[in-house]
Amino acid sequence: MAKITEIRAADPEACWRAAQTRTRRERLAPNGKLSLLAADHPARRVTKVGDNPIAMADRQDYLARIVRVISSERIDGLMATMDILEDLFILDGLIREAGGPSLLDGKVLIGSLNRGGLAGASWELDDPITGALPDACAAWRLDGAKFLLRLADDDRGSLKTMLAAAQAIRQCNALCMPMFLEPLPVARTGSGWSVLKDAAALARIAGVASALGDSSRYLWLKLPNSPGYETVARATSLPILLLGGESAGNPAPFLEELAAALDAGPNVRGALVGRNVLYPGSEDPLAMACAVGGIIHQGWSVGQALESLTENRGRELDFISRYF
Repeated sequence: MAKITEIRAADPEACWRAAQTRTRRERLAPNGKLSLLAADHPARRVTKVGDNPIAMADRQDYLARIVRVISSERIDGLMATMDILEDLFILDGLIREAGGPSLLDGKVLIGSLNRGGLAGASWELDDPITGALPDACAAWRLDGAKFLLRLADDDRGSLKTMLAAAQAIRQCNALCMPMFLEPLPVARTGSGWSVLKDAAALARIAGVASALGDSSRYLWLKLPNSPGYETVARATSLPILLLGGESAGNPAPFLEELAAALDAGPNVRGALVGRNVLYPGSEDPLAMACAVGGIIHQGWSVGQALESLTENRGRELDFISRYF
């Protein structure tokens, strides 16, 4: 962390240079499936994990967990805000200078566009683009952009966000850049906005999301699991990635959800998951990442995925320290 800050202060262009020399994969999803990490939580003031209200505010711990996950060969890449991506570009440059392998070569990197809808704010559903624009994602040689779209019928902020999403999709299409859209039906509760995780609500919002912008040809949807997920899968021909939500603190429930969702329809093509992989209770994030990737890419059963945890737990814990 000290080296990253030192480079940020002394050589702010180092992350840009690392981004320009990164080797990108030729195809986004060579086998049509993706296992991606979501790492954009702190930018929306979401830092709680379990009983710790600021767990994800510890940037060193957060980055360490991200590095642990993306070092898995079964994880295709990650979605994050630019500050996280820049930290990783700097770290990748340091590792390569020390003679180590690149963390980011061949990985799918996706920029998170809108984080203005801060959790708990009165304007939370008015969620404009406050991060990188699609053209900046292209300039940084990223592989896609992501947009969160929460819709509540009784909050006019949702309309503003939907218009911003449509414009971002148009911009991505002009750049031939994949857009990962996360459309969520939400309702107000005593503790804030809550996602409506029922198949009918998700199927209806999938239809709305699929029609946004001037074309859906580069569009992927990120949708939560629900009972009767077959109904959700039938609502669109677009590829769907499962999201995880709050960490269950135990690997088994999410792995079971993932396996069931992948069986719901041929367009369910993987997962874009954050806390359930980064903070899997007492489990190693690398082991959890390998288990998720095994289900998505190798077609493992939940039993096989759980068995793999023992094999990968604690593997290559010195990956960073061996070069410094």
